Amino acid sequence: MTDILFINALIVNEGKTIKGFLATEGERITAVGEGKPETSLTAEAKEVVDLEGKMLLPGCIDDQVHFRDPGLTHKGDIETESRAALAGGVTSFMDMPNCKPPTVSVEAWEQKMKRAEDVSAVNWSFWIGATDSNIDELRKADYSRIPGVKVFLGASTGNMLVSDEEALDAIFSLPSIVAVHSEDEATIASNKARFLAEYGEGRIPIKCHPLIRSTDACAVSTARAIERARRLGTRLHLLHVSTAEEARMLTSEPLADKKITAEVCVHHLWFTDSDYDRLGARIKWNPAVKTESDREELRKAVLDGRIDIVATDHAPHLPSEKEGDALHAASGGPLVQHSLQMMLELCREGVLSHEDVVSLMAHRPAELFHIEDRGYLRSGYYADLVVVNPDADTEVAPANILTKCGWSPLEGVRLHNTVEQVFVNGSKAYSSADGSHTFLPHTSKPLRFKEAE
Repeated sequence: MTDILFINALIVNEGKTIKGFLATEGERITAVGEGKPETSLTAEAKEVVDLEGKMLLPGCIDDQVHFRDPGLTHKGDIETESRAALAGGVTSFMDMPNCKPPTVSVEAWEQKMKRAEDVSAVNWSFWIGATDSNIDELRKADYSRIPGVKVFLGASTGNMLVSDEEALDAIFSLPSIVAVHSEDEATIASNKARFLAEYGEGRIPIKCHPLIRSTDACAVSTARAIERARRLGTRLHLLHVSTAEEARMLTSEPLADKKITAEVCVHHLWFTDSDYDRLGARIKWNPAVKTESDREELRKAVLDGRIDIVATDHAPHLPSEKEGDALHAASGGPLVQHSLQMMLELCREGVLSHEDVVSLMAHRPAELFHIEDRGYLRSGYYADLVVVNPDADTEVAPANILTKCGWSPLEGVRLHNTVEQVFVNGSKAYSSADGSHTFLPHTSKPLRFKEAE
């Protein structure tokens, strides 16, 4: 028996766009097709939803979020940030370990899993973090339930820098995906000293941030990480690639053949250093938003396959924490609620196609991490579905921002599309069709990964 039958949907999936139908039963998709469904399928459906030409997409999978649970929950928590994700069409997330205490043991990871089971609005998973001394914990972790090991090669929020060469070799020899925040500390320290001498303590302009956490800092660290990965046979994943120089280090062979993959964040595809004068610390991330030429090369790299997926690095801070100069304002910002809409806006500008967006935010994350039965609109897969109205605008404003920190660098921006409905595991979980955020009871699940070979 079909539970829900979507008809007259503009289905974006598997590299093409068709007008057709999709059927679900329980948690799973049972049929996807072009044109009109058979009469028998319509007759047996408990509910028929006429999408009237609206877009139907697979739910987005975000491999890099910081939901701040535990210990930093004044900024955000799994409950609030997963609801923001849901409203943005992100139906699965992978949360990073730099919270308090950091997720650097199996016990700490288990505690976060239990918390998500109690409160997460979308499907969940949690990275385990590396330190100079926790290799035994990493070796006993269950990588059918953990996306991989997160390594900070540059210091950022959470003070989890790994710098011991022997420890790094051991980490890079693990059978799991090893994902790196790649910035060279020595380069950053030298740049800091230079700008402190020029401006003085507490007075360095925010626009100097990409000159302190510079292109060289990223490129030196990334080249070193790639060399180590090739030497040790590591399954390396480069997080938030931000420079043209790094993009040129990457290759564009089929994803299934890659041992070194890369992510770009939506803010590095959207903003440039010309936006610092207007937005200040609201666009201060680590690694930094850089030049227009960097942005253009990153955009080219997602189109030609050198960069594999798009994520957010969603990292809420209170407005008060974003105050201060280039060294003292907190790095990070909230984007998970609007990342899909931002990418669809880039389609409107001719940068990407709708098929590109679905590939980068759903298909390829599922393939890269070997996530079971998600990321595509396929019979037998979980029914994680997003309905987008391409003819309804959304203006980002404090009144409609769901993240706990209550702000966005996009405030005042009009996005020319709206996420109207989101289904998680076959259940309608979110609706904005009446102009407000409506959340409905549903079941979310932990992500499952096929273990590294």
